[in-house]
Amino acid sequence: MSRKLPNHPTRLDQQQRLSQESWKVFQIMAEFVHGYETLASIEPAVSIFGSARYKEDNPWYALTVEVAEKLSNAGFSVISGGGPGIMEAANKGAQAGGAPSVGLNIALPHEQMDNDYQDVSLHFQHFFARKVMFVKHASAYVVMPGGFGTLDELAEILTLVQTGKSRRIPIVLLGSTFWQGLIDWFGDQLLGEKTIAAEDMQLFTLCDTADEAVDAIFDFYRNRGVTATEEEQQKLLDL
Repeated sequence: MSRKLPNHPTRLDQQQRLSQESWKVFQIMAEFVHGYETLASIEPAVSIFGSARYKEDNPWYALTVEVAEKLSNAGFSVISGGGPGIMEAANKGAQAGGAPSVGLNIALPHEQMDNDYQDVSLHFQHFFARKVMFVKHASAYVVMPGGFGTLDELAEILTLVQTGKSRRIPIVLLGSTFWQGLIDWFGDQLLGEKTIAAEDMQLFTLCDTADEAVDAIFDFYRNRGVTATEEEQQKLLDL
């Protein structure tokens, strides 16, 4: 059976597409500028990630509310993706505390719908612009059980810290019954195959309770300030 590529687009089609893509740059710039300006005053903050599919009666939802409220009462703004499930639980817990509850919303075909617990609400069209906001303004990450999106955010921050493109921050995996299998795989396969270094296994902390998660963050900052140093600020500027 012969194979043949479809016809190439005409020069006019290519010009129209290039024009659309060029104008798209301005929309992307606007998302970054609006995000930077709006979130400049929320630091220190903790970004919390997890599945959009967990309902209010799920134990992970309840644990997220608890850890978000404790962090909020401790002085951390709480950033979530602004949607349902764990994102809603994070914003709900943050609003019950004393610091701002922030939602970085994005339009998705199925799962995403803004939750009602946001003091500061931003809307994005582009995942990559939104992901920069999660990293740039976070003094810590708390990663709850979740799916591909949660794993994407976890891999993103691990990669940025491992490669030195972002400052070192606490990365807390909350829920050993969910995360232990992945951590074992990191050790057996990634470390075993030498695709990561032994010290990379120290980039994250596994916890089971809200108090343990909060303690892990405060222990990390015990001998230094939460605010990024001048060198760290330059790293964040170059994300």
